[in-house]
Amino acid sequence: AAVEAETIQEIPRGSETILFVDDEISIVNMVQRMFERLGYKVQTATTPQDALDRFALNPDHFDLVITDMTMPQMTGVKLSEKLMDVRPDIPIIICTGHSALVDEEKAKELGLAAYVMKPINIRGIAQTIRKVLDRK
Repeated sequence: AAVEAETIQEIPRGSETILFVDDEISIVNMVQRMFERLGYKVQTATTPQDALDRFALNPDHFDLVITDMTMPQMTGVKLSEKLMDVRPDIPIIICTGHSALVDEEKAKELGLAAYVMKPINIRGIAQTIRKVLDRK
């Protein structure tokens, strides 16, 4: 148990509000629990349109958006562009298992804060989140 506690403490934590978007409910539920354990407040959406609607209601409520790349109706890149139309300074992290449409370089060109490969690893995503949020 001591080893486990030590490992958890090394993982960066925070208290900011994150909007997490993914069309797979099992991933949404797992990631929400993971981020909440790290201290973040998490709102989730399972469709890009739901994410846009939530964001548009109160854009300043969110500190960060993390979105999947491949979803029905709209790609993560398209969603990111629409979110940045509402609030140009919102940091966005895009997650993908594999996509020919976006890579780390393309994500930077698009003004995205970071690019993360799936499967999501708690230590890696926690470090990326802190890096992005601490840049503000």
